[in-house]
Amino acid sequence: MKFTLLHSDPKSKARAGSVTTDHGEIQTPIFMPVGTAGTVKAVHQRELKEDVEAQIILGNTYHLYLRPGLEILEKAGGLHKFNGWDRPILTDSGGYQVFSLAGTRKINEEGVVFKSHIDGSKHQFTPENVMDIQRSIGADIIMAFDECTPYPCEFGYARKSMEMTHRWLKRCIDRFDSTEGKYGYHQSLFPIVQGSVYPDLRKQSAEFIASCDREGNAIGGLSVGEPAEMMYEMTEQVTDILPSAKPRYLMGVGTPANILECIALGVDMFDCVMPTRNARNGMLFTSEGILNMRNEKWKDDFSPIDPTIGGYVSTFYSKAYLRHLTISKEILAAQIASIHNLSFYLWLVKEARKHIIEGDFSVWKDQMVKKVSTRL
Repeated sequence: MKFTLLHSDPKSKARAGSVTTDHGEIQTPIFMPVGTAGTVKAVHQRELKEDVEAQIILGNTYHLYLRPGLEILEKAGGLHKFNGWDRPILTDSGGYQVFSLAGTRKINEEGVVFKSHIDGSKHQFTPENVMDIQRSIGADIIMAFDECTPYPCEFGYARKSMEMTHRWLKRCIDRFDSTEGKYGYHQSLFPIVQGSVYPDLRKQSAEFIASCDREGNAIGGLSVGEPAEMMYEMTEQVTDILPSAKPRYLMGVGTPANILECIALGVDMFDCVMPTRNARNGMLFTSEGILNMRNEKWKDDFSPIDPTIGGYVSTFYSKAYLRHLTISKEILAAQIASIHNLSFYLWLVKEARKHIIEGDFSVWKDQMVKKVSTRL
């Protein structure tokens, strides 16, 4: 994997670059649609390419391990062959999902024992077998196994969790470096910075992760309930430490405004379930603000959803028609809204990249944050 830094904004830490993988190039900053179980909900792969213009998507180790399982994925030739997506894929380690099962898992130094949410069967994740599982899934970028602490959490717990995450990282690296990919292309391992919202811990963790000298780095444990300003503070502290010559991935963030503010802090890669989850509930993100499609004000608004961002779905369907589908609980409503929201997120980061290159990102960002945060 190769990261090329192309442009830096003169008035912020925003940057435009490219990540080259064996499955293609990713232009940064980038938003990555979440395809937890091998599918971005309600969206075909063709639509992801042609309408959304996604450059990379996510899969999730926990969910794919449980279903369809590694045997099926290996028989298929990996997730790319299984779901027909021939562009880059990133897999989360499953740590966040496992740790969210608070009542059905036990954490110790070896790893985590947990019960499947599907059938209650017992399983164990360790740093070693999570590397093996992600080798079998076959993502281009795989994540280290870590513990994502809740918010709020006590300093002592955050410190112990971070230290264990660092020990687990060493085991991940040892296993990753002693194995090879199964499908003939390169895979990259990203470590994850933890430390909750404690500056001293974040500094310590970022320095340790930077010292591991992997091909890219991630920032975890944020967007878990802490105030936005605290998230920005922790993000800026970490991006000041992580090497500028490698991509920085902020996990699970977030709203359009969050993404713009964190691009300004030097983050290159983002993911979040928000655009598709909110779409299924009738909430649309647009270049002019946020729309609740159940609102009666759209009942006779026959204008396109968002002509500014382009694309078939956003320019062809009217707000009135989408509102009708939404209140009628038609499946097409979720499809249209999901494709639109993802298209908007990809349009937003593409516009950010353009303004970074043109040198006026900071001015554009401040204006856009206000617009995308407005409820219409």
